Amino acid sequence: MASMSHILLLFCFFNLRTYLVSSVYSASDVPINVTKHFSFLDFSFTNNSRLVHDLKLLGNAKFSNEKGSLQIPNESQETDIRHQAGRGLYSFPIRLLDPITKTPASFQTTFSFQLNNLTTNSDLSDYGGGSGLTFIIVPDEFTVGRPGPWLGMLNDACENDYKAVAIEFDTRKNPEFGDPNDNHVGINLGSIVSTKIINVSDVGVSLKDGFVHHAWIDYDGPRRRIDIRLGLANDEVYPIKPIFSEFMDLSPYLNEYMFVGFSASTGNHTQIHNILSWNFTSNSQAFLRYPSSETCQGKIMLEKTTETTATTDKNSNRNKTPRSFLIFVAAVVLALVVLVGFYFISKHRRSVSKSGTSIEEDIHRPRPPNKPRRFAFSAISSSTRSFSEIEELGSDTRGVYYRGKLSNGSQVAVKRFSTEFLNTHGSDKKRLLKEIKVISHVRHPNLLPIRGWCQDNNEIIAVYEFVPNGSLDKWLFGAGVLPWTRRFKVIKDVADGLSFLHSKQLAHKNMKCSSVFLDVSFRAVLGDFGFVLLGAESKQFEAVVCNGADVFEFGVIVLEVIGGRPRVEETDEGNSEERNLLDFAWNLHETDEKVKLVDRRMGSLINLEQAIRVMEIGLLCTLNENKGRPSMEQVVELLHNMEKPIPELPKTRPVALFPYNSANTGLCNNYSCTLKL
Repeated sequence: MASMSHILLLFCFFNLRTYLVSSVYSASDVPINVTKHFSFLDFSFTNNSRLVHDLKLLGNAKFSNEKGSLQIPNESQETDIRHQAGRGLYSFPIRLLDPITKTPASFQTTFSFQLNNLTTNSDLSDYGGGSGLTFIIVPDEFTVGRPGPWLGMLNDACENDYKAVAIEFDTRKNPEFGDPNDNHVGINLGSIVSTKIINVSDVGVSLKDGFVHHAWIDYDGPRRRIDIRLGLANDEVYPIKPIFSEFMDLSPYLNEYMFVGFSASTGNHTQIHNILSWNFTSNSQAFLRYPSSETCQGKIMLEKTTETTATTDKNSNRNKTPRSFLIFVAAVVLALVVLVGFYFISKHRRSVSKSGTSIEEDIHRPRPPNKPRRFAFSAISSSTRSFSEIEELGSDTRGVYYRGKLSNGSQVAVKRFSTEFLNTHGSDKKRLLKEIKVISHVRHPNLLPIRGWCQDNNEIIAVYEFVPNGSLDKWLFGAGVLPWTRRFKVIKDVADGLSFLHSKQLAHKNMKCSSVFLDVSFRAVLGDFGFVLLGAESKQFEAVVCNGADVFEFGVIVLEVIGGRPRVEETDEGNSEERNLLDFAWNLHETDEKVKLVDRRMGSLINLEQAIRVMEIGLLCTLNENKGRPSMEQVVELLHNMEKPIPELPKTRPVALFPYNSANTGLCNNYSCTLKL
């Protein structure tokens, strides 16, 4: 029956192809989306092994490993950094225009930057400080613009028809170019003279105040509309209102493929320009065209079509319609026969699967989109370039994370459990796999989705959805400064996700800052689960203990977020008492100096009263369970209802029932919890 159905299916397709060949040949082009995305959390070689490969530096530019930034100019290279210009470009061209329809691509980019004036105030003229920084879209990867007021955008070799787009963040007033002041954003289209100028002083932003600023640039290609948003110093909250939003056709200034990046320069007055992070996504529409008459295949199809047309023209118009109609009816009948055949085939396969389905059939069985599924080891290996070091994202005691790209183009994060870990807990492999499957079906906005798993070649692999902004620890302890509003939201997001997990009789069991990820909107999501299935097989004791461990670890994460420092920190010998963050926080509570824990890098924008309250909630979570440690449900209520009084903390830290080791990945290690809590 199966072979008969396949024959009918081929026959049906052959007839349909014959009937539709002329319409296929003359059909309009099929649109497809071309998407490009890349992300740099910082520009340090430690976190970006492919940095030199992915970014091209021109002129006086460098990577500052100390600051984790792309820096222009390179102050270590020249004794005099006046009149210098440089560029940092993504090494590969981006498709930004459809040459047929002249429709520009849509793109979104966000980046953090910091401008530091080196010229002393006494040397500054009435026109302000150094030059400025630009986000540029240029046609080549080798031109360096002129220094000074040209901001490294253009040079004398650029003709009038030079295609380039730039968004400048200018900190010097040049009246000859129409600058209104020394604190503005300009949109430049193929010219150093800005087409549009926005005075950012009107929105309370000073580009040269030395703080970290954040820019969001969104361009809707089909609608030809550009939105520019600029965050206040040390504030990454996405601004609701853009500083500029208007119709703007970029197509005359774009080639099909362009290079994107940054340029900056200095003149008589000097300034250091640091780009601290960068995300970019573009989406353009291309057209999949059928073979034209210029191709061999097209000529053959055209000849057959011409012959058919000539033969048909000999018949009367009365004969054309019945013949086409009969072919159509035959095709429909054959299609129905094939569908019936497929019904019996699927029924037969279901009966076979009951007795035992092969691994390949299980892997390739059609499934709804986004539903967790089993992957073949070969597919995972291919997506990660055979687990290449280039794609490595990080590692811990359980395994290694890799970035992968599936055959459908979607990006994933792959955790490959190490052989040592699996051999140590060999008897629990089945349970580990079962727990991955269970948690993969749990859905919540603050839980990182699990796309699937792999059990093949003695391997166990978990496949997560890829999060471009990376883990929380990179933002807290790396380059840039998260503002308090963003940190507070992260704490509430983590509490919401953990509370939901506990409500499902599950525990995370691997709570730490590196297990918290920030999505494109900087919403916090919990990932890198410890895969502990609670409540199964009457393990009620395990449920109670592991939930308590999660609450404890959440309290430590709260202290890390507020303090902007890891739980165990290597410091000078004179500050050895501050190495353990939890001990340090309790000592500050005992002396009523909790404000000293707050990360000073957040500046004056922090709500100290709110931060102290959240810190007390964190300390509450680190109490012994029989001495007042709350549940995550209670923690969520305290965080979302700031008027609700917090249970009083003891004046001194209670004696712990166990020595807490912050270096551990969690209190509830591996697959069995003990009475440590």
